[in-house]
Amino acid sequence: CVVAAHIILSSGTHLNITQVLPSNKTTQQTTNKTMGDFEFEGRVEKLIPAEVRMISGCADSQTSADVGHVGQFQLPDPAGRAGGACTSALLKVLYAEERAPTEDLSWVEVLTRMREILRGDYTQIPQLTSSRKLDVNSPFNIVPPGSYGTRRAVLIGINYVGQQGELSGCHNDAKNIKNYLMNVHGFLEDDIVCLFDDGYHRSPTKNNIIYALQNLAADSQPGDVAFVHYSGHGGFVPDDDGDEEDGYDETMIPVDFQSAGQIRDDDLFKYLVGPMPAGVTLTALMDCCHSGTILDLPYRFKADGESENMGQDERFDTEKFEGIDVAFAAAAAACCLIDMCSCVFDILAVFDE
Repeated sequence: CVVAAHIILSSGTHLNITQVLPSNKTTQQTTNKTMGDFEFEGRVEKLIPAEVRMISGCADSQTSADVGHVGQFQLPDPAGRAGGACTSALLKVLYAEERAPTEDLSWVEVLTRMREILRGDYTQIPQLTSSRKLDVNSPFNIVPPGSYGTRRAVLIGINYVGQQGELSGCHNDAKNIKNYLMNVHGFLEDDIVCLFDDGYHRSPTKNNIIYALQNLAADSQPGDVAFVHYSGHGGFVPDDDGDEEDGYDETMIPVDFQSAGQIRDDDLFKYLVGPMPAGVTLTALMDCCHSGTILDLPYRFKADGESENMGQDERFDTEKFEGIDVAFAAAAAACCLIDMCSCVFDILAVFDE
């Protein structure tokens, strides 16, 4: 892994610093196995201060699917169009006919019911990943009991209007999720940012998506609740830092991907997951292909009918993220030292005159 930094000193000098980090692709599983649970949890909490949970529609190797008519899932249909299978299944469990369930459901019950709904026509298996090892038999929640802060959301729906591979249900997905968050969980419309390629909302370009996620992390404070929903194309590109077991980074595909490129899982960790403050609860729903580990979280549960508990994902690489922090800290220290020396030389030059 190569970490590069371009630094401009106060003297105007441009400095390029490159730090070569060893690839952990072949060693990260061994490192995690030899690390005790307590040590692993401590390192994870430093890397991911917030409690982050993500529901994804499928594993990294699977593709998600569109539902041709969301009426079969008893959902509101504000756009009169299709919806994503993952979003539609989740809302059938949690918001059928625009009503919250009368019973308290656990995480495993929510995901298992989603899988049962999808089983007839779809092969995708819902997954739950998390920054903490959750008891999947504990009650499902987006707003934990006792939460007292602001509830914010970023909702992204991309139909790729006019492009090859155009979708039809992604705006509908986000609108249904917005209604659910407001009507069931008390989110305020002013605290919900929507990015749709509909010519009316803010466009879901790469820069706009990253900016919205950065702001969500920056605005959140301890006690707050955050929610992110993405409905659109997902993909994968060759891994550029050696941390992926399959050799690929999972990606979100913004509306301007042809010119701006895709948003890697590493970017999502850098801009959203890592910076989210301690004391914040972030829930994400990723309804796209290849989304199983797109937030790079350390614990995973698959609703495959065989898994009973959430387990550690041995592919999670603590050294990767710690290494990047160390490299940039070293670069910053070098910057300060060189800048200080530059100032000393400037002072000496004055005395020489």
